[in-house]
Amino acid sequence: MMPSVSDETDDITMESATFTHTDPLQEDSGPPKMDSEKEILHEKVTKQIIKEGRGQTPTKYATCFLHYRAWVEKTLHKFEDTWQEQRPIELIIGKEKKQMTGLGIGVASMKSGERSLLDVGWELGYGEEGSFSFPNVPPSANLIYEVELIGFDEVKEGKARSDMTVEERIGTADRRRMDGNTLFKEEKLEEAMQQYEMAIAYMGDDFMFQLFGKYRDMALGVKNPCHLNLAACLIKLKRYEEAIGHCSIVLAEDEKNVKALFRRGKARSELGQTDAAREDFEKAKKTAPQDTAITRELRLIAEHEKAVYQKQKELYKGIFGPRPEPSPRRQRWHVLVWQWLVAILSRLFNFRRQKED
Repeated sequence: MMPSVSDETDDITMESATFTHTDPLQEDSGPPKMDSEKEILHEKVTKQIIKEGRGQTPTKYATCFLHYRAWVEKTLHKFEDTWQEQRPIELIIGKEKKQMTGLGIGVASMKSGERSLLDVGWELGYGEEGSFSFPNVPPSANLIYEVELIGFDEVKEGKARSDMTVEERIGTADRRRMDGNTLFKEEKLEEAMQQYEMAIAYMGDDFMFQLFGKYRDMALGVKNPCHLNLAACLIKLKRYEEAIGHCSIVLAEDEKNVKALFRRGKARSELGQTDAAREDFEKAKKTAPQDTAITRELRLIAEHEKAVYQKQKELYKGIFGPRPEPSPRRQRWHVLVWQWLVAILSRLFNFRRQKED
């Protein structure tokens, strides 16, 4: 029997509970403006905390997973955005690339879940040459980073993902997924999302591209539920656009995935994208025709559209309404006198003609 979209199988359930809304990541309007005092981490690196994190900071050789946006300080030109690509990056403290030395110093001072603004001098960025990969980063350019530390793994030797076996990477990601599920059930959505993000980071595109057969199936069996679980968290946080993005990633791999269709439909419905939501629910219903949750959502859309139609009908009726009956026009007195005179003259004329005859 086809599992319900509300069943708990390999990922979290979707309930109707309400959670506190958190602000989504800001759009591309330049670095956030901060009034807080700058913390000096290094002669060439300062930090301002945007959102506090939890727990400890990573130690040397810890494998960190993070999202960031990067701008050239002078022009405020944004040259990189991992949030936009929905691909967190890996950074090993003490083993980062030369151009990320300043970023590494900042990340080493952060806690899991923390989001901060870093000012990095050119000496710890792309140096005197600038960037070949990002032509808009000129020589000797100071940089600004908006960074969020998703989480980190403490590994004494700083073992990178690329040094792990396939089984190690999938196993590590799966443990993160299960930790995330536990946190979700405790209604700790932000912490749960960090675990899912880290699990997805282990299943990066470069890794997935190399997998075939059973290993690819094993990896997708971890990666896709994490995207679906993130979507569930984001829907509860009312961050519907982001939820749609994660569902679409799953549907690119599995176009008939019922949970991805259902959750994307739910997010689209909340955004008022009724036609697109109905299309998702109807596709899901073809695969799971007995699912009551899908049927309920389709019924809600139909009822909503009917209510909107009735409201519009009443509105238009009020604007235009039935055509009023024409009221008799009051005739003026001189018109009546003139009609009376014409009638008398006509009678006199007829009487005279009859007499002559």
